[in-house]
Amino acid sequence: MDFSSFLTSLATSFLLFVVLMVLFAWLSSKQGNAVVYYPNRILRGMEPFEGGYATRNPFAWIREAMSSTEQDIINMSGVDTAVYFVFLGTALGIFVLSGMILLPVLLPVAATAKGSKVANATSEDTFHDFDRLGMGNVEEKSPRLWAFLIATYWVSFVTYWLLSKAYLHVSRMRANALMSPEVKPEQFAVLVRDIPVSEGQSIKEQVDSYFKSIYPDTFYRSMVVTDNKEVNKIHDELEGYKKKLARAEAILAESKKLGKPESTRPTTKTGCLGLVGKKVDSIEYFNEKINELIPKLEAEQKKTLREKQQAAAVVFFTSRVAAACAAQSLHAQMVDTWTVIDAPEARQVLWSNLHIKYFGRQIRQYVVYVIVAMTIMFYMIPIGLISALTTLDNLKKLIPFIKPVVNIAAIKTVLEAYLPQIALIVFLAMLPKLLLFLSKAEGIPSEGHVVRAASGKYFYFTVLNVFIGVTIGGTLFTTFKTIEDDPDSIITLLANGLPGNATFFLTYVALKFFVGYGLTLSRVVPLIIFHIKRKYLCKTEAELKEAWAPGDLGYATRIPSDMLVVTIVLCYSVITPLILPFGVVYFGLGWLVLRNQALKVLTPSYETYGRMWPHIHTRFVASLFLFQVTMFGYIGAKKFVYAPLLVPLPIISLIFAYVCSKKFYRAFSNPALEVACHELKEVPNMEAIFKSFVLASLNSEKISDEEHFEDAMSQVSRVGSFA
Repeated sequence: MDFSSFLTSLATSFLLFVVLMVLFAWLSSKQGNAVVYYPNRILRGMEPFEGGYATRNPFAWIREAMSSTEQDIINMSGVDTAVYFVFLGTALGIFVLSGMILLPVLLPVAATAKGSKVANATSEDTFHDFDRLGMGNVEEKSPRLWAFLIATYWVSFVTYWLLSKAYLHVSRMRANALMSPEVKPEQFAVLVRDIPVSEGQSIKEQVDSYFKSIYPDTFYRSMVVTDNKEVNKIHDELEGYKKKLARAEAILAESKKLGKPESTRPTTKTGCLGLVGKKVDSIEYFNEKINELIPKLEAEQKKTLREKQQAAAVVFFTSRVAAACAAQSLHAQMVDTWTVIDAPEARQVLWSNLHIKYFGRQIRQYVVYVIVAMTIMFYMIPIGLISALTTLDNLKKLIPFIKPVVNIAAIKTVLEAYLPQIALIVFLAMLPKLLLFLSKAEGIPSEGHVVRAASGKYFYFTVLNVFIGVTIGGTLFTTFKTIEDDPDSIITLLANGLPGNATFFLTYVALKFFVGYGLTLSRVVPLIIFHIKRKYLCKTEAELKEAWAPGDLGYATRIPSDMLVVTIVLCYSVITPLILPFGVVYFGLGWLVLRNQALKVLTPSYETYGRMWPHIHTRFVASLFLFQVTMFGYIGAKKFVYAPLLVPLPIISLIFAYVCSKKFYRAFSNPALEVACHELKEVPNMEAIFKSFVLASLNSEKISDEEHFEDAMSQVSRVGSFA
């Protein structure tokens, strides 16, 4: 990509961002759009424009975002969202501190060098404009390489310092949240898996007798996990008919308001999806279906509770300390029996995974790892081709008949500026659902854990395919003839090819922060979808609320995408220091835009109190490790005799990761007892805590407390009135 194409890409991306920001300022001030731009505030019973800022001021959102505190974020969107902003702030701090030294020092060092011929030079053996300001312009064995070697140490130690500070801060934030005097049901419960099944005793009897003998004073009650497939199916069908009935009644009420005759009562067809079959009165038909399903659901509930118990349970304790002790204690000599872990929030629990046995989970995990590895290898092919087509010269070689079209100046500029980046983003957008499915298939017990697992897979996928794939693919494609003639030159060619890919990554990052954050802020797509649904599809308040429901940050894809940018900027920070301002803008703009979204738009689906941070930290160190290895290889390819001085850095990174893991991770995997022992504001209502874990499909007024998860043959005495 030449300099004019890069400037075109940057200018058009910035212009799009400005247009989207103006759209946001205008559209968000309209009262009818409040549910799209302020749903978080509305759901909390707050006024959309509350806060004292004039709604006509297009920059009020910037002032609100910048003046908000971490506690404001926690109050509005939870601890997980606040931890995400710690990540953004840490990345921003690393790039700012790195840039303060690298830009004024390395740019003059590179620009005043004599120049170096590399594989991606033009036919006149001259560099592109960007190449002159990077390490690629420094000749081999030059003493100037000392500056780049020392810069590598500077970036590394800045990263160590800020990451350690962030880990300590998040650890304290998590502890403060868990020490809250508010009652959190999950803090009084543990998940028990791998329950050994023995003859003559029901699962319920085994669980009760086992935990009552170990925790005689604090054991409260157990809830045996059941196979809910059939009862969930009936419950979902019943809820579906209730929604259809409410919709039909709303249509009838609307027709009466318009003065239409009674003959306009809504009708439906009894066949597939209401499109075929006999036409009937909707209200009468749905009422009839509801009346049929209610007794069927009640019968299936009782059958499920008594006959479909599985070898897993939720066990409740009367104190947080007892539950915390149980979650981190070894309960049986055999690792595959009586596995106890801390309970997630009830809304997070993946009930269908709890019955999977210990060795079954291990096998599933290894199978999933193999599938993910195969997926990464498969995706390397198309992404490698994308990197090969980064330049139009390569495209014209592959498809000669397009030359007349792409030689047109305007089309050439646009294609060079956007084609490879958009193609890459589209390819990456196809992957997350597959990784979430695979992570769930491992037998993971909670939604938050699934998201963390999928996020890790997605990060390593993007690093291996996007960063390494684009770098290697692009270089190999342009130098294939040279490698064919001299196979021993591959390492040198790959190293020398690094600067040539810098403009691709610069454009990629710019496209992500200007267009990506512009769309996030303006919410143009959700706004259009909402108004279409409101006008043509929504008839009830429930349907309307569902149409504007905002969702959460989407950690499974957002964090790996951000970590890819961290990897790119770190790895090119010394090679092409001009990438650092792009990293600063990406994370600075992201901090600002997403802070507005967290305060006004996003509603978290669950809360893990910062459990994502250790995984973010590990991937941050992995990116740093890759940066250090890359710099060692590249400086070595420059035949700099002092390149081995970089060898300690990867070792230090591994030691740093190990020390942080040993020091902090245990408090994230299990609640510390000093945290759990803090007093509560009120005596916990154990009945409410127990019922918060009962699935909606199993909740019925006609089922007594004694029947809930109580085997028909259970002879175990109860603790109080529930256990």
